[in-house]
Amino acid sequence: MAFVVVILAGIKAASPIVVPFVLSAFIAVICNPVISGMMRFKVPKWLAVLLLMVFIVMVGLWLATLVGSSVNEFSKQLPQYRDQLIAQFGWVLEKLHTFNIKISKEQVLAYFDPGMALSMTTNMLSGVGNVMANLFLIILTIVFMLFEAQSLPKKLHLALDDPDMRLQQIDKFLQSVNQYMVIKTLVSVATGAIVGIGLGFIGVDYALLWAVIAFLFNYIPNIGSIIAAIPAILLAFIQLGPAAAGGTALLYLGTNMVMGNVIEPKFMGRGLGLSTLVVFLSLIFWGWLLGSVGMLLSVPLTMIVKIALESSDSGRWLAIMLADDVDGELKASTSDKEQA
Repeated sequence: MAFVVVILAGIKAASPIVVPFVLSAFIAVICNPVISGMMRFKVPKWLAVLLLMVFIVMVGLWLATLVGSSVNEFSKQLPQYRDQLIAQFGWVLEKLHTFNIKISKEQVLAYFDPGMALSMTTNMLSGVGNVMANLFLIILTIVFMLFEAQSLPKKLHLALDDPDMRLQQIDKFLQSVNQYMVIKTLVSVATGAIVGIGLGFIGVDYALLWAVIAFLFNYIPNIGSIIAAIPAILLAFIQLGPAAAGGTALLYLGTNMVMGNVIEPKFMGRGLGLSTLVVFLSLIFWGWLLGSVGMLLSVPLTMIVKIALESSDSGRWLAIMLADDVDGELKASTSDKEQA
């Protein structure tokens, strides 16, 4: 335990270096299947990597521009949103006055400040933006990782004392991590697209920004969808009224229920589930250790730990403690023992 504490303290102290490396590793994992697909169509690897890096840089610049312009426009419209908030709560205040409950407009603004609609999300996005300030370093790291991706499994096999015994476990580990990241990314893209289109149809301001936030926060199951929905629902209430806020809440609820309970389990299969308590604790732990990037990648990082523990006989008991489906984990453990 002291050994683990020393390692975690070292990681936290070296977070300015560790965080860009971790972010680069996850982006490389997501991009590797795209590179492999392009190479199957006879595209040279160097050209495939170059095209993908140009695409990533363009997307990063677009996101930075989108977030910056949205925050600036929101700040300019903040007085108007305050007036709309008072108008929406006017009938509530009048009703309370009839029961001799007097609440001033200043108190309403103190507890329901429209500026809070972006405070929680912009803080996290600003943390990610600080990491993306090292964009050149991150891009170079991703490029080198992509060029080394094919030789990494072979190096791991040769580095072990008994390659034949560990070969299957390493392949399963790499395949599981890659499968989880790719499927989670595709599901997050679909979630963001549905949320953006739905909010645009409802008429909520900054629908594209809320779509990007829904995409990023979808990497945090259960908790992330709630965090992403709060500012959009609050803004819909202030801007359009209770009916629009209810429609926005139903949009987020329906999207996350379909994606989280139907789409993801169908493609991910067994063995990738974490209990809700573990998800919440991992959010706190990785957020403390790596900051905003750690919060966004808390579940993928915990999944890597879980998959690594599943690949080890001595660590399988801890993987079961992290899992959500205990019966499935026990059946898998029995099956692995029978195969051995």
